[in-house]
Amino acid sequence: MWEQLLSFSFFTMLLALSPGPDNIFVLTQSLVNGSKKGIATTAGLISGCIVHTTFLAFGVSVIIAASPTAILVIKIIGAVYLLYLAIKVFRSDDHIDLSQNVSSKSNWELFKIGVIMNLVNPKVLLFFLAFFPSFLWNPDDDTVLQFYVLGIVFMMVSFIIFSSIALLAGGISSFILKHKKAGFYLKWLQIFVFLGIAVFILFA
Repeated sequence: MWEQLLSFSFFTMLLALSPGPDNIFVLTQSLVNGSKKGIATTAGLISGCIVHTTFLAFGVSVIIAASPTAILVIKIIGAVYLLYLAIKVFRSDDHIDLSQNVSSKSNWELFKIGVIMNLVNPKVLLFFLAFFPSFLWNPDDDTVLQFYVLGIVFMMVSFIIFSSIALLAGGISSFILKHKKAGFYLKWLQIFVFLGIAVFILFA
């Protein structure tokens, strides 16, 4: 059991450190809004994993994965939501005013965005389905319990890594404030990140 959990934790850490839509989104939000907002975003993304773990444990993931239509619908919903977020940022002020050190988004709003982004990304569901079963330590034990244990470990490791990214990026943002056009560039960075994740969900 412990050997499997250690191996699972190690590979989860490598995955969390690898460039991907989730940690890039946390990085962007931390640069724009600060470390606390980045951690709120992280909490949302990680909370969505509770649903994916539950779907996996009770076989819902298998049913969804077996339906190309269901996967396509989730992809479209996710892409449309991210497009909406990109348009929302685009229609905001010409630049993001970081000089007041006040975020336009609350912790709760960023938390909700993180949850929704996680849930409408079918790649997460398919990843859980492919990755988790390899680390079940005893087929004779309760597999539901084992999946939940793996889910908790996955969420803990990912939260630590993503929060570290948020803290680091939030610290760097103080230097970015010195540049007059930083807000303008960060605004467009957010737009491109949202659009990039939308394309990733649809076509990757």
